[in-house]
Amino acid sequence: MTLRLGILGTFVWDRIWTLEDQAAGLPFESWGGLAYSLAAAAAARPEGWEIVAVARVGEDLVDEARAFAAALPGVDAESALVAAPEPNNRVELRYTDDARRGERLTGGVEAWTWEELAPRVAGLDALYVNYFSGFEIGLAATERLRAAFNGPLYADLHSLFLGCPGVGTRQMRHLPEWERWAASFDAVQLNDDELRMLAPAAGSRDEAAATLMGAGPRVVAVTHGAEGATILRAAAIPADPRRWPETRGEAAGPPAAAQYPSRPCTGDPTGCGDVWGATFFTSLAGGLGWDDAARAAHAAAARKMGVRGASGLFGALVR
Repeated sequence: MTLRLGILGTFVWDRIWTLEDQAAGLPFESWGGLAYSLAAAAAARPEGWEIVAVARVGEDLVDEARAFAAALPGVDAESALVAAPEPNNRVELRYTDDARRGERLTGGVEAWTWEELAPRVAGLDALYVNYFSGFEIGLAATERLRAAFNGPLYADLHSLFLGCPGVGTRQMRHLPEWERWAASFDAVQLNDDELRMLAPAAGSRDEAAATLMGAGPRVVAVTHGAEGATILRAAAIPADPRRWPETRGEAAGPPAAAQYPSRPCTGDPTGCGDVWGATFFTSLAGGLGWDDAARAAHAAAARKMGVRGASGLFGALVR
């Protein structure tokens, strides 16, 4: 029997200015957003699983997005990838150092309604949600997803922490009603900057992550860029994501925390967190334990550093 892992997000056309690009006066352009997660999930795809691309794509780029996804082995690019009447999302990324950047969004497809999304996730065995625009699914629809979906739910909360688009750069913000967002998923991922925005009063990184876990998720993965990641999890939760829903509603107890350092490497960091999360969740779904899945995610993110954009990423991840 084939199992189906949905990867939900937004295809983004990126225009990237690293420090080197700025010095040369010429940006790099490529597919980004969901393309990173799909390439990583396809590369880590375990035997017996199919990857399903779940996205609304602007009608100006929908054919190109379908072609990108269809070229990845084991990826269904038809059943849940739909054309939207709006112009597709385009983002200009301008780095201020080797890791941090500003973002300017133009265009932008509207969020899924629950009525539109429900039939496209009904046949999935697991779902990975990555907020690239921050507007993929509204809060009310996300809560309906949690109530209706019987499989494991993993979310990278990234762009929920970016303010509404407009003229100028999107700004980091405190996430309104963050407890409701966090309670909608079995596992959540965010980086250090986002964690500080969520729990600014917490004394340490682990205390802030524990505050987040107290809102409901059973797993919290905090990425630290070149330093690696910290994973907090409820003591009783198994590594197999298909069993995560069994623990919903149980008292979490003191979380178990594990540090996973990585080796610093040079290159383009755009999309590394997306590659990390998709590899981590897909590896867990394939039967790897917590430690091995984290190591696989580190290795994939390191390989991403040597690739610009998502177009040639799959080949680099599977070599």
